[in-house]
Amino acid sequence: MPHDTTRLHHVGHIVEDLAEASALYGRLGFVVPPPSCPAMPRSEGGAPEPFGAANTHADFPDSFLELATRVKAGDTARLPADTRLVPLEAPPEVLPLLVERIGGTSADLAAFLDRFQGLHILMFSSPAIDAAAARLTSAGVRHGGVNTVRRAAPSGSGSPVETIRYLEIDAQGPNAGTATDGAGTVPEGRVGIVADLDPGIQSARHLDHPNGATGLAEATLCVADEDLAATHDRYTTYLNRPARQEGRALIFDLDGAALKLIPESALPTTLPGEKPPALPALVAYTVTVRDLPLARDLLHRNDIPVRETAAGELFVPAEAALGTAVVFRAG
Repeated sequence: MPHDTTRLHHVGHIVEDLAEASALYGRLGFVVPPPSCPAMPRSEGGAPEPFGAANTHADFPDSFLELATRVKAGDTARLPADTRLVPLEAPPEVLPLLVERIGGTSADLAAFLDRFQGLHILMFSSPAIDAAAARLTSAGVRHGGVNTVRRAAPSGSGSPVETIRYLEIDAQGPNAGTATDGAGTVPEGRVGIVADLDPGIQSARHLDHPNGATGLAEATLCVADEDLAATHDRYTTYLNRPARQEGRALIFDLDGAALKLIPESALPTTLPGEKPPALPALVAYTVTVRDLPLARDLLHRNDIPVRETAAGELFVPAEAALGTAVVFRAG
């Protein structure tokens, strides 16, 4: 039977300063377009001001890296100067709910940042998200149901609107997630499933990166040694497949990608020099690149420190990449 969850959709890197993060990603060799941020007047007749949350992506054909930050009232210095403000437009009866949802997103980002700056979002891709939702419900996994949002599609995509359907997995017990009520979060952050990206729309985005990156290949989740078995069981249910053992790591193989679970005691040998900022924590993501030596040269030219894994892959340490290790793999 085909799997209803097939690959990594995106990971989310939550940062304090989006201007700093955008500049860093440029030095890492990724193309990130100007971020967007909702805006509305603070007073009647006033100019729209950014609020809530701002984000941007480094895009690939079937996945992406998200950069996101909270936006507090009057605090625009941490946004890039070219941030695109998107005025909220909704019927009067809908606008308060929309503002409330954006405020909730901002509060979640603030809670993530209180924990640490780094990776807090892990989303898997599905060709059959309604089937995935039904399966999770049958397995006793709490989630918020399938949500649908729409946004303007990029120019050249042949469609004016992009539809995004997603679900977020909830914590299974009181205060088990990052949010106080466990809604939309699990201990390691925001984890969920998103309907596959539309190839026609995604192809209209900028997919060519100076570092030669072609896709999101792996996310690494570090847990306390004593929690490895329970975390494995959770993700076996989430992904509806078993993991394989690779050394001390457990690998969930997806379609051209993987989720790696590692115990805390194995992190120093997996990513030399790395320490988890908290437990559990998403500590790294891996991208495939066309030419690994070319990527290494670009990083060196941009004064980015580089280390090597035991497998010979390159990685930028978390201390140099705003809280997450960035791994480069030939492929």
